[in-house]
Amino acid sequence: MFGVVVRSRGLGGNLMAFFRSLGGGEIVEYTRLVEDSRRHAVDRMVQNARAMSANAVVMMRFDSSEIGQTMTELVAYGTAAIIERNAT
Repeated sequence: MFGVVVRSRGLGGNLMAFFRSLGGGEIVEYTRLVEDSRRHAVDRMVQNARAMSANAVVMMRFDSSEIGQTMTELVAYGTAAIIERNAT
């Protein structure tokens, strides 16, 4: 099961990131974009797990790829599972 998000940074964000990259260091616009995208992909994955009546996700991973020069695809995937308490 998975959750997928495709995001593109707007023109203003790309310009800000470009100017920050000239000075070196962290590019906070892209850091925020990645954090938000990961959170969104995980939320979608959890929704898919719940739709399958699962109450857990195991072996969760992220994968990403570029689509063209302006978009990034981020996928959160894992195995939906039903975890039960031991009766003993």
